[in-house]
Formats: sequence, C-alpha cells, structure tokens
Amino acid sequence: MTIRLFNTMTRKIEEFKPLVPGKMGFYSCGPTVYHYAHIGNLRTMVHNDILKRMFIENGYNVHHVMNITDVGHLTSDDDDSGDDKMERGAARENKSVWDIAQFYTDEFLRDYDDLNIMRPTDMPRATDYIAEQIDLVKKLQDLGYTYEIPGDGIYYDTSKFAAYGQLTGGSVSGNRAGARVEYNDAKRNPTDFALWKFSPTDKKRQMEWDSPWGIGFPGWHAECSAMSMKLLGNHFDIHTGGEDLSRVHHTNEIAQSEPITGAPWVNYWVHFSFLVDKSGEKMSKSNGEFLGLDAIRKRGYDTMVYRYFILLGHYQTQLRFSWDAMDAASNGYKNIIRRVADVLTDPAPGERDSKVFNTWHDKILAPVSDNMKTAEALVYIQELLRDTTINASTKIALFEFIDRLLGLQFIDRAKRLNDAESETPPADIVALADARTTAKAERNWGKADEIRAQIDAAGWNIIDTPNGSKLVKKI
Repeated sequence: MTIRLFNTMTRKIEEFKPLVPGKMGFYSCGPTVYHYAHIGNLRTMVHNDILKRMFIENGYNVHHVMNITDVGHLTSDDDDSGDDKMERGAARENKSVWDIAQFYTDEFLRDYDDLNIMRPTDMPRATDYIAEQIDLVKKLQDLGYTYEIPGDGIYYDTSKFAAYGQLTGGSVSGNRAGARVEYNDAKRNPTDFALWKFSPTDKKRQMEWDSPWGIGFPGWHAECSAMSMKLLGNHFDIHTGGEDLSRVHHTNEIAQSEPITGAPWVNYWVHFSFLVDKSGEKMSKSNGEFLGLDAIRKRGYDTMVYRYFILLGHYQTQLRFSWDAMDAASNGYKNIIRRVADVLTDPAPGERDSKVFNTWHDKILAPVSDNMKTAEALVYIQELLRDTTINASTKIALFEFIDRLLGLQFIDRAKRLNDAESETPPADIVALADARTTAKAERNWGKADEIRAQIDAAGWNIIDTPNGSKLVKKI
C-alpha cells in the first residue's frame, strides 16, 4: 500500500520511498530525563508508535532509534544558556545526576509501556556516546565549521552552512543580533550553537568529560546526530519530533550533520503538533506544574483511553486536552470494548472469511497509511462493529489486526470485561448494593451516592438496568 507523509522540509505530503526496499530507519527525539514526562510529551511518543506500527503492517522491517537525553540539555533551548536540566533536577531532589537519570528513565518507560508503545530497536543514552559526540565536533572542526569562545565552549558557525534554516523556510541571510534569541555577543552569529561546553571553573559538575578542548560536556544538539549516524548510518529515512524542535534543535542537527554525511542526511522530517490545555497553551514543564500520566491514572481512567483520545485527533493539528474530552473518549472507548466483548462470546462465530477480512483490512489501513489519519480509521472501526453481515471469527481477526495497527488493546480489554462480568461479587459488596437499592427506594439519594462510592472504592462498578442493579468487577 502507498504510504504518504507530510515532510516538513518540503512542506507537502509526499509518497514515501525507502532508501532500502522493505526497510525503514527512523530516529525520534526522546525525553530529557530530569523530570516526569508530561502528557504532551507522551502524545508525541504515541504518534511515533503509530508511525512505526503503520510501516510494520505495510510489511516493512523497521529500525527505530530513540535517544535518552541525560546530559547537556540547558534550560534555554535557544541560546545555550542556563543550567543543565539534569544538574538542576539533581539539585531539586538532592540526588546525584546519575540517580535522577535512572529514576526518570524508569518512570518514562513505565508510562511508555502503560500506553502500549512498542519499545525502540535502540534506546541510546547520551552519556554512553560521549566519544562519538567528541568525534563529531572534531570532524566539524577539521572542516572549518567551528570556533571557540574562551571560557564558554566550541561553537558551530551557522554562516558556514548555506542551507541553515531550510527546514522551517528560513536562511542565515539577514541574521542580526537578537533576531531569534537572547544575543550572546561573543557569538559570530545569533543562530550559532554550542557543540561542546566547558565546565564552569567556579563549581564542580557531576557529569563532565575530558576532550581535546578541555573538561566539559556536549551541547544538546550533538547527541542526536552522533547517535543516529552510529546506529542508522549516514543517511536514513525519517526523523521525528515535536513541532517545537523543528526551528532550533532539528535545524541545528541538520547543520552539524550534512557537512559530514552529505545532503540530504534525512529524507523525511515528520513533526507532531502540541497538546494544549483549555486556554490554548501548550503542555509544558517550564512552570513546574504539569500533567503526567499519573494524573490520568489517579482519575480512574484506563491509560488506553488517553491513547484513544490522541488518535481521535490528527498529528498535524494541535489537540485540546480537558477532562470533559477525556470523559467523552472514555465513553467511546468503553462502547467499543463492550461490543468487542459481545463478539468474543458469540455462540456461532463461523469461519473467517478471507475476502471480507482483506477488504476491511485495507479499508482501515489505508487512512493510517495516508498521512496517519487515525480518526478516519476509528470511524471505519465503528462501521465494522455495526456490520451484521460479518461473522464473529472474521471480526475477531480484524480486531487482532486493528490492535497491532493502533495499539488500543481492544481484544485484551474486552476479554477482561468478559472475565469481570463472570466474576461473582463477594457478600459484603452484594450487601452494599442491596443497601443502595433500599436507599434509592426511600429516595435517600445522598446515602445511595455514598454507598455507590464505597462500592467503587472496593473495585466494583454498579450498573443500573431496567431489571435492577448489576455488579461488575472493574477492569
């Protein structure tokens, strides 16, 4: 099936043509592990996962590399100033940088797994590739692209790279002090960026290494170029990241990579739009207050509901988050689960119909392959469930495919629901349900609500039906 993606570099949707037939290599910018990931970060990770699953379902062998940034990401992304986020995180929690990195890497991967995101083929840490980053800087130095700012670091001279800014439609011509960032008057150009930072002389950093230029640490941008070249080669198919990375981080990656690898370094650049709050502001950790996946767990949502909520939108469009929107997504997700559960218990499932399977398989895969239109695929899934001419065996096979493609675990949750509905509630929960029925009959709504809360806290749902209440174990 033809795959089409919006390429930020060309600013148009293009047909994907692999460098090697049947294979796709892609690099996605991963987390800086100084704090918990917020749900906006995780939206990007889910879109990366859909991209990968879509290629796999189209028969590609996918090599996915995602970095773990555990050094060098300064608090100002634009002008290489401020503290290293990792060092700041260590100071905040009075722990070593290494402990902070490990703890938040583990927490990130817990969220990753809870959202059913497939692990990358390679997940390199920046601190494990210091030698490669130093080698990158040395090559750029030998090619004449660098200069030193005494007491600060080794910088990349963006005026030497004619295509600088091409990713976002800009150029270096006409650059002036302060045009884009807070100007460091020691720089030759305001867009120049640090490749290697010298350790401060007035305090000891926890993470620092020797180099040809002295003790220091790599600039944030260097790691992605060095690790992608090492693991994917000098040319690869796709590079992804959040939309905020295109203007500086990815622009700088291109500038420091293509003098070494030759152009183009990457064939397709795919960027994912922000998750925004009800005021329209993007989700961010900058103010110290943000929503992590734990906030969703604590509200009682299945983490798959958040994944489903993400897929109701399109990756190129900002998605507005609210608890009302999550409630709507939860209702939609649960409705699908309920209907899949009914399919799984169909007493006459029949035999799988290959012709019908292939027709619906392609119908659902097509919009995801066409610039990742997941919402359109979800509409077809609803149509599939409503189609009474398709037998249960064929629908089950199709939902096995849908779960591989979208990762929404419909069958898993449907099985859990069937198991929960068959579980007999304990006597104390039955007694509570009976007491609630009595309270409702006496029109004591406050007491009825209080008892419902007790039942809920004990891990059971009480469902009111025309034939009375029904107890179902939570899944």
